[in-house]
Amino acid sequence: MTTPFRWGLIGPGRIAHRFAQGLQHQGCGVLQAVASRNVQRASEFAEQYQAPRYYDNYAELLADDEIDGIYIATPHNFHFDTAKACLEAGKPVLCEKPLTVSAAQTETLIELAQRNNTFLMEALWTRMLPVYQQVRKWLNAELIGDVRLVQSNFGFCIDRDPNDRLLNPDLAGGVLLDMGVYNLSMSDWVFGRGPENAQATGLVGNTGVDELMAVNLDFGDQQYGQFVCNFVSKTENHLTIYGSKGHIKVEQMFWDTTQASVVVGEQQVDHFDQPFAASGFEYQTMEAERCIRQGLLESPQIPHQTTLRTMKVMDQLRQQLGLID
Repeated sequence: MTTPFRWGLIGPGRIAHRFAQGLQHQGCGVLQAVASRNVQRASEFAEQYQAPRYYDNYAELLADDEIDGIYIATPHNFHFDTAKACLEAGKPVLCEKPLTVSAAQTETLIELAQRNNTFLMEALWTRMLPVYQQVRKWLNAELIGDVRLVQSNFGFCIDRDPNDRLLNPDLAGGVLLDMGVYNLSMSDWVFGRGPENAQATGLVGNTGVDELMAVNLDFGDQQYGQFVCNFVSKTENHLTIYGSKGHIKVEQMFWDTTQASVVVGEQQVDHFDQPFAASGFEYQTMEAERCIRQGLLESPQIPHQTTLRTMKVMDQLRQQLGLID
């Protein structure tokens, strides 16, 4: 019998609950330990999800020989240093999106992972969802003909707390890094490559972060992408792929959905609706576990170069709005 994969978790915040709930799926490993600089938070999280131990610092977790991989769920601005420490300790890493806050940081982590022969993966869980596996089958079957355009929205009105990480530039706040990364990455997923050109307009709020961004993407070969991400308005958060014969609509919330349909001409010809096995995070977790057990350094589903090219585009878009030099 195969020994369950043992996860260490750094940053027991909101999103970490989805990860821990995903581990309840029988195809996943177990939560072995939790680390947080807030010992009460670490203790409570460990108790809630039956983790045998918890730590009030990351060094002890990294020194734990009974940890097979580490999931990082800290705010964006801490991803680089935390992932770097894990890789230097030889611990495989599954790190929440965005992997870092700049392409330069991403390149450094990729080089470190390769040099230390240690697995590294951005936890962009949407790419692993069953609904997108079905969408890929529809695309491969050319049901909608030649794909020409991908459009998506990701928008909500958020609480106007300037100290919240979403609006705080010191915590790598801003809508593109937090939400727009899904729009951009899934457009890349559809075409299987990054855009040749990307142009952004948008709103930079009084705290100095992007609160709305409207983006046009040119993928070449007469293929395009458009998306809007924002903190100021609730939008219809679909993703639609338009082709020469019809379209595929991934229902809202497109990054966290179980439903999609394909329309040819004016007629719906297929529909997909499959509940998650657990929280939805289990699919990326199982992929990471599979890769680590096989000794891979990256997942073929989210390879290093895909993460890097998405980060390079986000650098460009943020630069166009004057957010970075």
